[in-house]
Amino acid sequence: MIESIESLKQEITAFTIQTEEDLEEFRLQFLSRNGKVQDMFKMMGSVPNDQKAKVGKAMNEVKTIAQNRFDEAKENLSEKKSVSFGAADDISLPVLPSYTGSLHPLTSALKEMKQIFLRLGFNIADGPELEDDFHNFTALNFPPDHPARDMQDTFFVRRSEERPQDNLVMRTHTSPVQIRLMKVKEPPIRSIMPGRVYRNEAVTAKSYFQFNQVEGLYVDERVTLGELIETLVMFAKLMYGSDVKYRVRPSFFPFTEPSMEMDIWWDNENGGQWLEILGAGMVDPNVFDAVDVDSEKYTGFAFGMGVDRIALLRYGIDDIRTLYENDIRVLRQFT
Repeated sequence: MIESIESLKQEITAFTIQTEEDLEEFRLQFLSRNGKVQDMFKMMGSVPNDQKAKVGKAMNEVKTIAQNRFDEAKENLSEKKSVSFGAADDISLPVLPSYTGSLHPLTSALKEMKQIFLRLGFNIADGPELEDDFHNFTALNFPPDHPARDMQDTFFVRRSEERPQDNLVMRTHTSPVQIRLMKVKEPPIRSIMPGRVYRNEAVTAKSYFQFNQVEGLYVDERVTLGELIETLVMFAKLMYGSDVKYRVRPSFFPFTEPSMEMDIWWDNENGGQWLEILGAGMVDPNVFDAVDVDSEKYTGFAFGMGVDRIALLRYGIDDIRTLYENDIRVLRQFT
């Protein structure tokens, strides 16, 4: 028995460990549950009683040698791995350039828009993307038969012909935030409402079924149409430069009267064209009545602009779908 133990000790001592694979092979052969050291202890039952003390001492010595050999080799390999440098690991070589990521163009455009309106004295309000019929339509002066209520324009989460007030929709604009704000806050109010909106529209180069808006609301005594136009022109100049080419023209929205739209001249490969970036107007008195704001005392203006289209103009992108494709080749241009 002593000869077998001595033979195992010599085998452990002679085993060469130079790599992580050698270390694992050593563990499997000698220290695992089915390894040779464990098998050695299983033979203890056949040792005569008068030799058990001597044999047991020899076995424990072999086990200690095997464990120490394993621990020492493991530590040496770890140190070697941490300080070993080859030709490819020359620490004197310059660091290779790497792409560390950047803000998405939509995020950059929205961030810039927020900063502009904060400079103009607006604060920021927020609201839910899932809205009820009252906040998304009724309070904003949409009549019951308005086309925007139809399935072709709106994503309905819950729809009831008998009880339209129970309808739930993915908000089609951020105007519901204006309603929520006026219901809980007394004028004066001067806020913008950025967020995602959803419309059941065909995807084209200029439109998408999901997009981003920034709406604004200013309510106080004696607010005028001139203040609205001045605010929009100031925004356009701060966003695109003082030489920006713009136009303001009449339009119609259920929740404003009078209403208007602003266009920006967009230079492109076809010679250029006007691109509408926002709608605006004076808040309709019916909207004030729906939220219990005194329409005889207060006036106000509201506007809504698409972040996506503003980003197209800001960065010279010719297709809105590019903003949602996550093409790394495009995103790397906005470092």
